[in-house]
Amino acid sequence: MKYYEADFTITPCTQDARDLLAALSGEAGFESFEETPQGLKAYVQQPLFDQSALDSLLTAFPLEATSVSYQIREADYRDWNEEWEQQGFDPIIIESRKAAHHDSSIDTLVIHDGRHLADSSLLSRPTVLSIEIDAHQAFGTGTHETTRMICGHLLQMSLSGQHVLDCGSGTGILSICALRLGATDACTYDIDEWSADNTRHNAVINGVDSRLTVYCGDASLLATVNQRFSLVMANINRNILLQDMERFVSVMESGATLILSGFYDSDCSLLESKAQTLGLMLSKKSLDGEWACLVLKRI
Repeated sequence: MKYYEADFTITPCTQDARDLLAALSGEAGFESFEETPQGLKAYVQQPLFDQSALDSLLTAFPLEATSVSYQIREADYRDWNEEWEQQGFDPIIIESRKAAHHDSSIDTLVIHDGRHLADSSLLSRPTVLSIEIDAHQAFGTGTHETTRMICGHLLQMSLSGQHVLDCGSGTGILSICALRLGATDACTYDIDEWSADNTRHNAVINGVDSRLTVYCGDASLLATVNQRFSLVMANINRNILLQDMERFVSVMESGATLILSGFYDSDCSLLESKAQTLGLMLSKKSLDGEWACLVLKRI
């Protein structure tokens, strides 16, 4: 996937201004950020970049006496995660908030790469499920707040017999977790061919590839999927969720669950309003810092 790289200059440059700029530029498709002395460096997938939206947002920047300018260029086409992949990540431990899982004894997920394992005393517990994720140019290891929140909700659900759809799958971590926790089968898609390949790879190393179907594309392909799902998950930015939510609902069974994350707490009211117009009712909401996760039910 090709990216644009933007250098934002904030005058005067404060942390509040950086945080607000990151939130606003996310509405124009930007998905990752690095702080710089003068402001922010940000990256956006080329097909998702909305320059007119960005210009409008910056023109109306809500901090008084603060101005933002930017320069944008085509980013070098390279493995964005190369150095991180080589280093790996420390194991991520996610625990259920319930005393017992509905139809499973599992109450803890340990997500790790092939180089870093959790303590053997933890892994030996019968209530702990170990999941290995190798990330290659894809988002989703459990290190991000949004991924952790969705995995936490999966731990609290009864997944036996569930048919799962994972939208914007990244590494495939969400669908793999659901399958390892008892879901019958899963279907995933991602616009990035690297992510689709990475999902297939991670499904194999976790022994769930026979129950997982992987597509490369966007939500428009759902019109060709001849299946209805009881659980749909999407960890994507706010604007894509608003754009694609109707498509999600079109493939959901009556009473199905939709779990959304990838956005800030301040975005929740807009997403909840959209969900309500589509016959979805809010079941749960969780927060981790400024990030939010919504669990919705199709009425």
